[in-house]
Amino acid sequence: MGDLIPLFPLGSPLFPGIVLPLQVFEPRYRALVRDLLAQPEDGDGRFFGVVAIRQGWEVERVAPAQALYDVGCTAHLQTVRPQPDGGFRLTTVGGDRFRLLDVLVGGDDEDEDGTPYLRAEVEWLAEEEAAEEAAGDQEVGSSPPGGGPDEGLVAEVARGSLDVLERGVGSLFTRYVSAVASLQTGGAETAVAGDAQDLEGTDALLDVVDGDARALSYLVASAALLTTEDRQALLAESATRRRLVAETRMLRRELTLLRTVGAVPAPLQQFAGPTSLN
Repeated sequence: MGDLIPLFPLGSPLFPGIVLPLQVFEPRYRALVRDLLAQPEDGDGRFFGVVAIRQGWEVERVAPAQALYDVGCTAHLQTVRPQPDGGFRLTTVGGDRFRLLDVLVGGDDEDEDGTPYLRAEVEWLAEEEAAEEAAGDQEVGSSPPGGGPDEGLVAEVARGSLDVLERGVGSLFTRYVSAVASLQTGGAETAVAGDAQDLEGTDALLDVVDGDARALSYLVASAALLTTEDRQALLAESATRRRLVAETRMLRRELTLLRTVGAVPAPLQQFAGPTSLN
């Protein structure tokens, strides 16, 4: 059995370290916020899990295993502003990644435990950087005298290649943001299919994450106008190195599309039927 956490399905995944504002309308999620506010303010219990919706919007009416992606990220409350109508405006920030093991569905009003919102049993997913570094150190340490690389060479090469990847993705993303901005002001013959406003301010954010390859990888994954499927694949990737490699391919693909088609992908949810208030 995994840990039991509240669940909040959304149209796109959340990434560690990324700020997510939310406006909560539905009664069941108002109850979720009230339950979180009942937790000690100085404790670590004021969070819920965000998972992307794979199909449909009324998740409770279909099998959650089919309706939801299986990898999500926790959202930790930063600010809560109650609204006159009983709803809430939230500011949250992405925390830890997890994998769904099982989803518990509440009833129309509340389930037998008095919980009207979704909950999930989850297992926590660790980043692989520490394991990769340890494996590299072990490889160096086990090299026979005179027959292997110099002490620390493997780790140095690994760090160097990560730095190269980081610089490459940062450069590609800067070009990508510039290309999208050009389309926004390029007239009626070109179009940006998606919320291009998500890219505003990313130049400043690139300065903030400078030197932090993991943070850069999550910034690009959240800010680039990718499909939900692409974003989900990046969230499910546990190693920064592999995530940056995948983003290199995706950004090159998107730059080619911007040049030849004059558009970026729109999430399929944009064309879906009626959605929930949240």
